[in-house]
Amino acid sequence: MTSAGKESMRVAVWYNNRDVRVEKMPIPKIGPGELLLRIEASGICGSDVMEWYRRDRAPLVLGHEIGGQVVGVGNGVENYKEGDRVSAAHHVPCNTCYYCLRGHHTMCDTLRKTNFDPGGFAEYVRLPALNVDRGVFLLPEEMSYEEATFIEPLACVLRGQRTARIQPGDSVLIIGSGIAGLLHLQLARTLGARRIIATDINDFRLEAAKRFGADVAMNAREYSPARLREVNDGYLADLVIVCTGAATAVDQALGSIERGGTVLLFAPTDPGVSTPVSLNEVFWRTDVTLTTSYGASPYDYQTALDLIRAKAVPVQKMITHRLALAETGLGFQLVAAAGDSIKVIIEPQK
Repeated sequence: MTSAGKESMRVAVWYNNRDVRVEKMPIPKIGPGELLLRIEASGICGSDVMEWYRRDRAPLVLGHEIGGQVVGVGNGVENYKEGDRVSAAHHVPCNTCYYCLRGHHTMCDTLRKTNFDPGGFAEYVRLPALNVDRGVFLLPEEMSYEEATFIEPLACVLRGQRTARIQPGDSVLIIGSGIAGLLHLQLARTLGARRIIATDINDFRLEAAKRFGADVAMNAREYSPARLREVNDGYLADLVIVCTGAATAVDQALGSIERGGTVLLFAPTDPGVSTPVSLNEVFWRTDVTLTTSYGASPYDYQTALDLIRAKAVPVQKMITHRLALAETGLGFQLVAAAGDSIKVIIEPQK
C-alpha cells in the first residue's frame, strides 16, 4: 500500500487524438532515490497531439507539464519530504557528456531516455532517481499547481529565445499565436522587445495575442512582408519566431527577417516536409541566422519558475479549460482543433 492508501489508480491512456480512455493501472512502486507524486494538475502540450510523433508507440500515458505533491519518498532522498509541493522535469540531462559540457543539454542522450512513470495524465507518477536528483522544483507557497504546469513550456520558450539571442529593442514577429506563441510573446515583452507583431489564422487567438501584449495582431492570410514594414517603421523583423508547423510559415518567416536578424523555428513540421531556400537571397550578405530549439535544461526550468513566481509572465490568465481526468479525451480534441482554447489543464484527482 502507498501513503495514498490504495494500490491502483486511474490513468488517461492515449491511443490517438480521438481515442483517449480512462483505465486502471497499479500505482508505481518507488525505489531508492525516487519519489511518488500525487498529480494535481497536468497541462496538455501541443506536442501531445502530434499523432505522427507518437502513433507508433501507442497506447501511452502522456503528460509532462505537471504540478503535484510528494506522497512517497524513497530511501536516500534527503532534499524532499512527504507533503512538498513540486513540479518536475520529465527529461533530465547527465551534465557530464560531450553535449552537456558544451551547453547543449537537450542534445544529451540521457535526457532523451529519461521520463516519468507513467505520465502526467494519471493520479500518481513515479519520479526516477535521476529526475529526483536534478529535475524536481519546489513550488513557492504563492504558486498554484495550475501555474506550475507552465514551468516546462516556459522553460522551452526561454531556451528558444536565448538561442535566438533576443535583445532589448528588438522587433519580434511571432507566426502562430497558440500557447507557445503567446508564451513567446509575453517573454519577449518581459525581455524588452520594442515591438511585437503576432499572426494566426484564428480570430480567438489573435484576440488573445492583443490581450497578452502584441502591438499588432493580424490574420496570417492577410499578412505580407510589406504589411510588416508598414507597422514596423519601414523595417522587417529583427527576430521571427515560427510557432506553427505549417510549411508556408517557414517561407513567410524567411521573407520577413531583417538583415542581421534571426529566424527561430520553434515548432516542428509534419514528417517529410521540406522547403526550398535560396542561400544567396536569404543568407549571403544578410547575416541572417536560422536556428531551432528543442526542450529545456534544468537551469531554464528554475528561471521559468522564478518568472512565473514574480508574475513577469501571467500564465494563470492563459488557462481556458480545466477538465477532470475523465474528460482528458475532450481536452485532446480541444487542443488538436486549435480553436477556442489556449491552455487546457487536466486535474487527475477529479
